[in-house]
Amino acid sequence: MTTQHLRPQLQLALDHTRLDAALATTALLHPHVDIIEAGTILCISEGIQAVKTLRQLYPHHTLVADLKVADAGATLAQQAFSAGANWMTVICAAPLATMSAALEVAKQHDGDIQIELFGHWTLNDAKNWRDLGITQAIYHRGRDAQASGQSWSQADLERMQALSDLGIELSVTGGITPADLPLFHAIAVRAFIVGRALSEAKHPVATATAFHHAIDAIWGK
Repeated sequence: MTTQHLRPQLQLALDHTRLDAALATTALLHPHVDIIEAGTILCISEGIQAVKTLRQLYPHHTLVADLKVADAGATLAQQAFSAGANWMTVICAAPLATMSAALEVAKQHDGDIQIELFGHWTLNDAKNWRDLGITQAIYHRGRDAQASGQSWSQADLERMQALSDLGIELSVTGGITPADLPLFHAIAVRAFIVGRALSEAKHPVATATAFHHAIDAIWGK
């Protein structure tokens, strides 16, 4: 399947435990990123107020509530989208009914949901998600996998390509550096999600710029 993919965006993941620290990072980096994510850690630490505050401060950015919803899809989606989120994450192990309920609320707010690909899932699962109308997923090495030294494998890339061929756009994350981006040139990447590599960088703006330069070199401006 040969498709001309759109230019991937750069997403800042705020996995801080305090809102003030997250806001300090965002104040510095918001001009250099396309998407701002209230990470799971931040949402658990600070609640849905983190999403509300980010929406008030950055009305023109795409805003993600990374809730990793597993149940109560409609209720949690109503919380996230009423607070100003554009996208909300749902864990891949959630029942289809939860995904469907969350997606219905998302669409009422002109938003979308993203399926978090953690643990066991199959391409048959992905086909079921597509049948529901889901078009976004997040593919990543988790924090613990990165710490144990796991790198991107050919198997990862083949699964990403299979998802891409189903019509699912991927946000890719997990210790990504600008040097990694050529690996994903054939994949329908919606965004590269970067957290600590930006927030804890010695020169965060320069690092964000390096990501954009790498994206431009591969996908064009």
